[in-house]
Amino acid sequence: MSHDVVEFLRARLDEVAELAGQCDSDDCGQWTADGDTVDFCQMDLSGFHPTIAQHVAHHDPARVLRDVEAKRRVLARHVLSPAIDDPELPWDNRNDCQYDGEDWPCPDLLDLVLSYADHPDHREQWRPHQMRTR
Repeated sequence: MSHDVVEFLRARLDEVAELAGQCDSDDCGQWTADGDTVDFCQMDLSGFHPTIAQHVAHHDPARVLRDVEAKRRVLARHVLSPAIDDPELPWDNRNDCQYDGEDWPCPDLLDLVLSYADHPDHREQWRPHQMRTR
């Protein structure tokens, strides 16, 4: 499981970045909402409930790409530090996160992976205990 969660997260972030990139191929700028209408730069779509229009505009491709990049930086900091032949590593021969020393995968990685809980490749053991199905 040690590298599975990282591979899973990288694949999801790649998918999100690819989709966002396809939605903003001409680098048109920030999406905006006005009442029931979302301005997608190339065109306006109306008929949304105003709250949904705000939500859609909030997830414009440029913002999504910034979010992906931020998550990739977090992922890069939280790497596996296997307890193999290294006296600097934790006791009990356990694997932990090099960034915060927590058991691997650390809570920060599990928090990142939680947003993809509906993905078919998501694993039950990556969910916090209180959210696991019984």
